[in-house]
Amino acid sequence: MIQSRNLSIESRLARRLAAALAVSVAGGAMSAALVAPAHAQESTASLRGRITGAEGISQVVAVEVNTGVRRTVAANAAGNYNFASLRPGTYRLEVTTADGIRTTEAFTLRVAQNAVLDFDLGPQAVGSADPAAEAPAGGGEILVVANRIRTMEGGEVGANISLRQIETLPQNNRNFLAFADLAPGVQFITGANGQSRLQGGAQDSRTVNVFIDGVGQKDYVLKNGITGQDSTQGNPFPQMAIGEYRVISSNYKAEFDQVSSVAITAVTRSGTNEFHGQGFIDYTDQSLRAATPLELYGDNPGKVETKDFQFGGALGGPIIKDMMHFFVTYEGKRQERPVEITPGLGLPVSFFPAEYQGEFGPTNSTFNEDLYFGKIDFVPSNSDLFEISAKYRDESGEFLSNGINARSTISSQDVEELRVTGRWEHTADNWINDFKVTYEDVKWAPTPVEFSNASLFAYAGPSPTNPQPGVIVRDNLLRIGGGGNYQNKGQKGWAIQNDFTWIGFEGHTIKAGVKSKWVELNTLQLNNFNPVYTYNVAHNPGGGTFNDTIPYRVQFGAQTGTGSPIVNSKNWQFGVYIQDDWEVTDRLTLNLGVRWDYEETPAFLDFVHPQDAVDAVSPENYPNLANANYDINDYISTGTEREPFMGAIQPRVGFTYELDDDGRFAVFGGYGRSYDRNQFDFLQQEISVGSYTTRTFNFITGDPNNTCDPSPTCVPWDPIYLTEEGRQQLLAGAGAGGGRELRFIDNDLKMPYSDQFSLGLRGRLTSNFDAEIGFSHIESRDGFAYLLGNRRPDGSFFEPAPAVPNSPWGFSPSGYGSIIIGTNGLETSADSAYLKLNKSYSVGSPWSLSATYTYTEAEENRKFGEYFSLDFPSLDDYPIVRSSGVRKHRLVMTGSVDLPIGMVLSGKFQIASPPYLNRLVSTGGPNPSRDVISNEANGNGDRWGFRQMDLAVTKYLSLPFITDDTRIWVRADVINLFNDRNYVDYNNDPSSPDYLSISGLGVGGNPPRTVKLSAGFEF
Repeated sequence: MIQSRNLSIESRLARRLAAALAVSVAGGAMSAALVAPAHAQESTASLRGRITGAEGISQVVAVEVNTGVRRTVAANAAGNYNFASLRPGTYRLEVTTADGIRTTEAFTLRVAQNAVLDFDLGPQAVGSADPAAEAPAGGGEILVVANRIRTMEGGEVGANISLRQIETLPQNNRNFLAFADLAPGVQFITGANGQSRLQGGAQDSRTVNVFIDGVGQKDYVLKNGITGQDSTQGNPFPQMAIGEYRVISSNYKAEFDQVSSVAITAVTRSGTNEFHGQGFIDYTDQSLRAATPLELYGDNPGKVETKDFQFGGALGGPIIKDMMHFFVTYEGKRQERPVEITPGLGLPVSFFPAEYQGEFGPTNSTFNEDLYFGKIDFVPSNSDLFEISAKYRDESGEFLSNGINARSTISSQDVEELRVTGRWEHTADNWINDFKVTYEDVKWAPTPVEFSNASLFAYAGPSPTNPQPGVIVRDNLLRIGGGGNYQNKGQKGWAIQNDFTWIGFEGHTIKAGVKSKWVELNTLQLNNFNPVYTYNVAHNPGGGTFNDTIPYRVQFGAQTGTGSPIVNSKNWQFGVYIQDDWEVTDRLTLNLGVRWDYEETPAFLDFVHPQDAVDAVSPENYPNLANANYDINDYISTGTEREPFMGAIQPRVGFTYELDDDGRFAVFGGYGRSYDRNQFDFLQQEISVGSYTTRTFNFITGDPNNTCDPSPTCVPWDPIYLTEEGRQQLLAGAGAGGGRELRFIDNDLKMPYSDQFSLGLRGRLTSNFDAEIGFSHIESRDGFAYLLGNRRPDGSFFEPAPAVPNSPWGFSPSGYGSIIIGTNGLETSADSAYLKLNKSYSVGSPWSLSATYTYTEAEENRKFGEYFSLDFPSLDDYPIVRSSGVRKHRLVMTGSVDLPIGMVLSGKFQIASPPYLNRLVSTGGPNPSRDVISNEANGNGDRWGFRQMDLAVTKYLSLPFITDDTRIWVRADVINLFNDRNYVDYNNDPSSPDYLSISGLGVGGNPPRTVKLSAGFEF
């Protein structure tokens, strides 16, 4: 049960706000002493430069071409100007001089771009891309300057993804994040079940964050980094609502919070002064794809019925011209994915009695998603911008994966997400203030479709296909009955954030920001709510060939403690930062910043361990811990030992040095520390597992391959145990402890973080062709993990020689399950060298190419994505091995080209080296040891590593009799053109002659060769 301390959140704030202000003041003093060029906010761009060749330059006006929105700044005596915050879009500049107004050609600013545009107003700069074009409003000659824009990215390593790439490149799922892997060190991974995730370096997806219009989408409860993306085929945001985005894989600025690997900053589309709309449909089914390996070579050959239908529309335009605009969009998804139910041990279906044979074979899982987004912007003056936007996401369906689980075990999907953002940006002569208020309400709740006893048919005995004397094989064969995935988790609350930018000091832009968030986190996890009875089908003492009447084990969830499995925590989060981008010389720019983050999680801080749990691990009742390698008292909470982590101070430094006067080539680099957070799903287990846990009871049945010593959790079989009444009898006989697991988390828990270093060279080879070569080093530390706290009577973890070392599972406190302790200690490192090429699309050069090659040496002290670490006494005992989640070589290429008769051809190609496989090895004898070995898999059959080639061809047909901008289009995407089978099942037994080779028919997230047909319209 949670007991609150007298110290409330508010009083904690009063006690610690002084520390927050001290960090802010110290950062402010640093910036004032330096005094930076314009820096883009997470969702905006910035533009600065110097104007020469004219007298009496007084002001510069940036005019957003599509909306008419105007922003004005003063120019100093040297002709320097600075727009610290502009929405990404197409602009022209109007320069007021003593001789009148001069106007530039239109140019484009990208999201998070720190752009530099120097130009000369002398006669040689005057020209026009279209001599017949009318002069823009405001008069003046047109200055051709667009190709002179330079970008000052500092130490960031990343990539920009344009609207053209999002709209033209082939993809299967309309997830706008699918092209984030163009950034060095970033992977966008889709599993065989259609669920996707984003990861960077050697860290998993928990550590990423996506900022949409400057607002983080962080998931504080679940594992996939951003809300709604855990265990779903859905998309985080409607693709038609995204204008463009930037991917930063390391060395982001101080304003980025709650992230330690990949940061995505995206900007949504807005309405313009003209009405524009579009609509689309995408469709594919089993007749438009090749067969999967399971469909070709499995027990039930033939294609499974498949359907993927996606559709949507968008509309935007003026409410009041030049002042107020709207944009709305909707995207829907209806999917049926093939699933194959196959027996374990590779047995034929005929092995099973007739009543179970129908459980096997092809079936499908269904998925439905509806995504809505709306936005209104209002510009009442040249100084103010108001925006309000909202996203709503609704998902449903029935989830099932390949394997032994029958269709009856299916779980329904239920995801709902609402996010609302209000924004006010005010621009003055020397400063800009950006204020945001946000609200979020997210729910993720998988639920069993069927509530009934489940039967798990297992095999323990001589091999049914190749029996050998003395050799016993074990495996699960089939599960039927009610499913076990019953959860309801989410987050809800408000936040305010304010970013203030000061541009009053020449050569500097000083930006400071603060964010405060009040969010309620909640979890409900009822594992094995449906009881699971396990039968050894090979044990048939009464005759027969398939035992399905006498189980040797039952597992079921039960409330055994005094608390509640529903855990809520009203969190408070606070962050403050200050940064200064300092143009030291015409060639050298420094990016200097620091941030500090703080979080209070009352469910963890105020938690009081139940007295019976404390007594269970006391020296009197459990002397095994007397000589253990840890002190259990460091993990026991009485409600006063725990304090919020105060050390999340994060310096971030970057630089850019231009090697030539034109700024075509530049050396860049940086260092930064970035703190993430401990997932609430980890922290709440201390409470929920103590109140609701999976209970295991073994039965004495005479089965020689499933034996147990008589005890309260090992009893003779009685058919009454198939009923709720019988299960209650088992619980009552288990004693006061109830056999429940004991969870303890370190009272001095830290926050996970990464240190990021980068160094490289950028070059603008032509006006639209860029190249970059660089190196990055990322170390992550203090990742959360659970360890096994049991110890043998002498306090040791392993048995002494010559026994084979094994974890002490059988040495739990009397009447209780195992001790599981949570602490910090997961570590990763990634050294990456990369080469990036980008040729941008333009009217005069209607083709584009992006290519990124990354070579990565990555290491970890625990298998990638795993946080239960139960094989060694501490995380320090785990060896550092090659990361199983990062491939050494990776090349991603995309491109598009305009073809005759209104056609566009585009493609994406990926190739990567095989994965590394980690395997725990224990040896006996006089010198026993336990270690983890890491080896690279042999590849994918007849070729090396992972490979996928996608193509798309689009035909546009203009309809000028309606409007000049009206057109319809048809498109065909060919996903996995070469029908590569990127297998994911490998033989991990070193004694096998097929070690590291393919061992099964399961493949990764790429589908077989699939044709997706699309059609749409635009006006």
